[in-house]
Amino acid sequence: MKKLFIIIFLTGLQISGLSAQSSLVKQADRYYQQMAYVKAAETYEKALNKGETDLHIYKNLADTYYKIFDPQKAEKYYAILVTKTKDPENYYRYAQMLQANGKYKQSIPWMQRFAKLKPNDPRAQDFNKHPDFLTEILVRGKDKYTVTELANINTEYSDFGAKPLGQKLYFVSARDTKNKKYGWNQQPFLDIYQADYVNDNISNIEKLPGNVNTRYHEGSFCFSPDGKTLYFTRNNYTGKEYKTDSTGINRLKLFAAHLINDEWTNVQELPINNDNYSVGHPAVSPDGKKLYFSSDMPGGYGQSDLYVVDIKENNQFGKPVNLGANINTAGRESFPFISQNGDLYFSSDGHLGLGGLDVFLSKYLNNNFAQPRNLGTPLNSSKDDFTIYFNDQNKNGFISSNRQATRLGDDNIYIIKNIKPACDVIISTLVTDAKTGQALAQASVTLTDDEGHPVKTKLTDDQGKVDFLIACGQNVTIEARAEDFENTKKNIPATADENISLNLSLNPIEKIISLRELDINPIYFDYNKWHIRRDAAFELDKVVAAMKKYPDLKIHIVAHTDTHGSAKYNQALSEKRANATMQYIISKGIDASRLTAEGKGESEPVIKCKPCTKKQDQLNRRSEFQIQTND
Repeated sequence: MKKLFIIIFLTGLQISGLSAQSSLVKQADRYYQQMAYVKAAETYEKALNKGETDLHIYKNLADTYYKIFDPQKAEKYYAILVTKTKDPENYYRYAQMLQANGKYKQSIPWMQRFAKLKPNDPRAQDFNKHPDFLTEILVRGKDKYTVTELANINTEYSDFGAKPLGQKLYFVSARDTKNKKYGWNQQPFLDIYQADYVNDNISNIEKLPGNVNTRYHEGSFCFSPDGKTLYFTRNNYTGKEYKTDSTGINRLKLFAAHLINDEWTNVQELPINNDNYSVGHPAVSPDGKKLYFSSDMPGGYGQSDLYVVDIKENNQFGKPVNLGANINTAGRESFPFISQNGDLYFSSDGHLGLGGLDVFLSKYLNNNFAQPRNLGTPLNSSKDDFTIYFNDQNKNGFISSNRQATRLGDDNIYIIKNIKPACDVIISTLVTDAKTGQALAQASVTLTDDEGHPVKTKLTDDQGKVDFLIACGQNVTIEARAEDFENTKKNIPATADENISLNLSLNPIEKIISLRELDINPIYFDYNKWHIRRDAAFELDKVVAAMKKYPDLKIHIVAHTDTHGSAKYNQALSEKRANATMQYIISKGIDASRLTAEGKGESEPVIKCKPCTKKQDQLNRRSEFQIQTND
């Protein structure tokens, strides 16, 4: 049923023009356009059984089951689509449904195909940086959370979005069978409920008193810090008027209700709403001054994005601000929650996850939200996981999921207990001039993972400082660069579990060219190879920086090998290494006339040995650098 709150972000609902359609297919198309997906699926299946083979039937069937989250059937039809089309979104959704069905290894090749076809898509870039993400996520939350079904609250219908206030628990449910059924999944329309909640015991469940609930959907709500204002999501329905946009879709809007004499009343529509796009999933900051929400308004990054807006007096609000590409993706970001610490929790199917919606945490650091992190299992599952609530003080919380669903739309409420806080390390970095000790403002500092992939780049402030937040157990490297200085880096081991203060001192380039030979390390090569490794590129960038600073500087490159193989072969290999070294420098904008290179084969080992150890062989496989002079 949480898919109700996903439909507000659907785009491209138009059916492509086709000829010679049967009446059965036309009827299915009408159901599909009306978002009556259960009926649409049934009718498309009948058309297939009668021999219909139009490609758009398979496409709409796959997308229908994807939207109502029937991963087994969605996988079936995406499996057909990916053999008939080269649509990268079909590859991506097929991978998602494989993951949702626990077929993690089978999903990887389809993610690889998606990434190859859409290399500039942030989802593809994220996957390319972390191709082994599934292994990490599956163990990340181990021993940190216990997730169990909350007793005496769930029904055979959808129940989700639990939030406590005082000694009551509030949640959303489709349990009222007297309500009109929703065409999307044939469950009753949603209402907001409350129950007495003491020591994890649920009793006296009833609909929210007041006039919040209507004949249509209400749900996905939050409270102001003082508990006197309820912000909630509702269909675009006020009074007796049910409004649709220009395409006939009824969007979602945000409303506020106020607690008066123990009833939620005086319902007011928020001014940030619009009839032509949806606004939903409210979350209020701990100080009550900001409202976070999800919307498919124009100008976003994907199907739905997270936004924040200032809350002012007299039902006045500021201008919504997108939370940016660090949080939002080409997929769906929704159900935000702000903890007492100011951290952002939200659900997404655009960030790397286990299938369906996963819950992510973005720590609030230096007035910004850090890189989101998938909270892993058991909090997340291969199914949809959403509407998390977390209490920073007592370390308890709630989450909703259809991980044990026995029927369509069956979302349940789970309680999170014995939470061990996600282990984080703040790396406070100070960048200074090694010669004077002065702080370097606007230096570029990059956080790189253990595979050499850049994760985040920031500029130092006026005091030469910058902070990074990483999860415990990560091997990372911090690298600093500044104009007219050598770049430098430092490795942070995975054993670090406390905040780190790091000082990176950069040597002025003037120090380098005062020597006959550059004050840099040789670069090294793999056995019988001449390609430039990542660690070699780091050293070569120092050479490039010096040559750009001093246009008259000329460099001579001398390359060497180990003693394996014949002298003739090693001479040719050293020349290839010398040329590869020179070509890298040229590729960075240095004129070839300022470079010379030669190979000396095995004739000048840095360590004379025979036989040599692997370490000694590595030290001999090198390129060295000299400044060319006129004397």
